[in-house]
Amino acid sequence: EARTFGMDGLFKEVKIYAPFGQKYEPVDADLMLSYREATDGQILEEGITESGAMASFTAAGTAYATHGQPMIPMYTFYSMFGFQRTGDLIWAFGDSRGKGFMLGATAGRTTLNGEGLQHQDGHSLVLASTVPNIATYDPSFAYELAAILADGLHRMYGPSQEDVFYYITLYNENYVMPARPAHITSTDITRGLYRFAPAPELADDRPKVSIMFSGTAYPAAQEAAGILAADYGIAAELWSATSYKALREDALAVERWNRLHPTDTPRVAHVTHTLASAQGPIVAVSDFMKIVPEQVARFIPGGSARFHVLGTDGYGRSDTRAALRRHFETDAANIVVTALHALERDGVVSAEEVAKAIARFGIDTEAPDPRTA
Repeated sequence: EARTFGMDGLFKEVKIYAPFGQKYEPVDADLMLSYREATDGQILEEGITESGAMASFTAAGTAYATHGQPMIPMYTFYSMFGFQRTGDLIWAFGDSRGKGFMLGATAGRTTLNGEGLQHQDGHSLVLASTVPNIATYDPSFAYELAAILADGLHRMYGPSQEDVFYYITLYNENYVMPARPAHITSTDITRGLYRFAPAPELADDRPKVSIMFSGTAYPAAQEAAGILAADYGIAAELWSATSYKALREDALAVERWNRLHPTDTPRVAHVTHTLASAQGPIVAVSDFMKIVPEQVARFIPGGSARFHVLGTDGYGRSDTRAALRRHFETDAANIVVTALHALERDGVVSAEEVAKAIARFGIDTEAPDPRTA
């Protein structure tokens, strides 16, 4: 199980806990990433027992209060089997003021395609959104994950000692990890949204769109931006949305403050302020259900009609990643068509051009809705 999540590198470093130490020589003893047990090991290898793992997570996450011993549990699990199977225990953990990191590995509806529907998670972020004191993040890049982990440590055990814990999605998608852009701060990442890449330099009179991505939707968003520029003369800027829950909660807090302070200068939600400079209509794409990005729809500057969401509603099926992303209409071709459709609604491109793009990419207009297929 640990190797499934790429945790081999931790075996020698921090070792797997065994109350009597390692009593045998593993078959991989001569390998660099060999299996190692120790009485002081820091990995609890729970196996397939989500409730047992949550019990361990709770014991460690509340040890600061029950034993006066601050601990930082990091619970890694198949994202499909966390909130769906042990949601009540997670709620109890939050209510007990537990602290720690829940890491939903192999996250997303299309990234563990070989094992069928039982592993295809497109809704853990929806379920996580119901827990009041959990911070949820869907990072696309390693530098985002690093910033989120550092933020969590500071909030939980820094001066503020916040009663908060974290749910972070982890993926098994292979693509080149970019370095953090120089203009991006850790605060930009942890607040939930930032401009990742500006639109390409095209003529000022050319149409513009904004593409928001999270998790493994980044490669498709990047590919779509390239197609829009090269083939349609449309400049697309890219935005990384690391946490729709954080954006929504900030917007709700601002909305409440404004309601209760009618004579003061109104505050502006972070998502509204940040997207005030976004170019053209906005297309948000995620490997999760559409309701995840839609959490912020009514706070989009210019109105929710400007906001077009692609997601993975439905059960799905066993197939290749490319086929699944075509099925759920979240691949680069569907992002391009959605951007063109949004511009057509704004009167910028013609309906005929949208129809030609649909034909060009071989999109089946009569295919069943993936939500019910």
